[in-house]
Amino acid sequence: MSVVPAFVPALQLDAEFYSEVVAPLLTGLPHAAARLGDGSEILGFDTERSTDHGWGPALQLFTDRADEVRSRIEDALPETFHGWPVQYGWDDVAQGAHLEATTLTAWLIGRLGVDPRESPTPIDWLLMPQQQLLGLTRGRVYADPDGAVAAARSAAHYYPEQVWLWMMSCQWRRIAQVEAFVGRTAEVGDELGSRVLAGYLVRDLMRLAFLQERSYWPYQKWFGSAFAQLALAADLGPILDDVLDARDHPARERALVTGYELLAATHNRLGVTAPVEATARLYHGRPYRVIGGDRFADVLRAAVTDQELRPLPPVGSVDQFADSTDIRANTDRTLRLRLIYTS
Repeated sequence: MSVVPAFVPALQLDAEFYSEVVAPLLTGLPHAAARLGDGSEILGFDTERSTDHGWGPALQLFTDRADEVRSRIEDALPETFHGWPVQYGWDDVAQGAHLEATTLTAWLIGRLGVDPRESPTPIDWLLMPQQQLLGLTRGRVYADPDGAVAAARSAAHYYPEQVWLWMMSCQWRRIAQVEAFVGRTAEVGDELGSRVLAGYLVRDLMRLAFLQERSYWPYQKWFGSAFAQLALAADLGPILDDVLDARDHPARERALVTGYELLAATHNRLGVTAPVEATARLYHGRPYRVIGGDRFADVLRAAVTDQELRPLPPVGSVDQFADSTDIRANTDRTLRLRLIYTS
């Protein structure tokens, strides 16, 4: 019976694989090396469970001499490294060594649609899925002799301020469009509908917290884990638990209002607009307590001066209006959504 190696995080395994195996093979050949892209390991969320599926050393090797890099490593890699297979596959991914040799520019455009070092337009930014941006800005770099990878990571560190303000405006607009319906559905006896809408708002409040802390959010599997790392999570997390645990509308509304008011106060602390009154109120005289998300959306939109952003429909970025993984994980499909902003 084969012995399963002790688990080490992939970013550590890849660091050792690069220094012990790959770097000696590429001596004298200019290149950068990193572990970026997809996977739990890029975010530091990999565990022993991760090793049951497509697990082993992997690297990106950025170079203008990709063919020479491939020829040097093709037949020189060991079968295993620290007990893990060097050649492996999963699902529809063919078995092989997962050392990607390409230029940095080609890799960036393939993932993001643009090179972030080349001054992306506001719409370019809105079409970059946050998981893809995390795939560049997280992970780890093992060699970067000319600083090009660091420059790309720095350029993509977070949205430009005008894009950020516009996205926060759109996020408050999403909250405004739904917040009264939690009470209205309960009023007509649709308890399931009220609970579903509360869950919808919980996710949008979490997303607003990511925006307020200028932190990209990951795809669904790690959304909650990444949220737990936010500073706001210590106070907001228990409130959102109360929303989801509530068994009737009054309890659900109380918890939601507490969450609204917390994020409204956080907005004011950001200092990006004039202060907005941060307490709940009735919805146009109806007996549903809301924060009035449109008030925050409006002042944030007024703070946007960029002439490309101001006339756009308030739908937000691709992550705010598109839930399909088959869209956000495919750059060609994501780029087709440009028509939403330009038509």
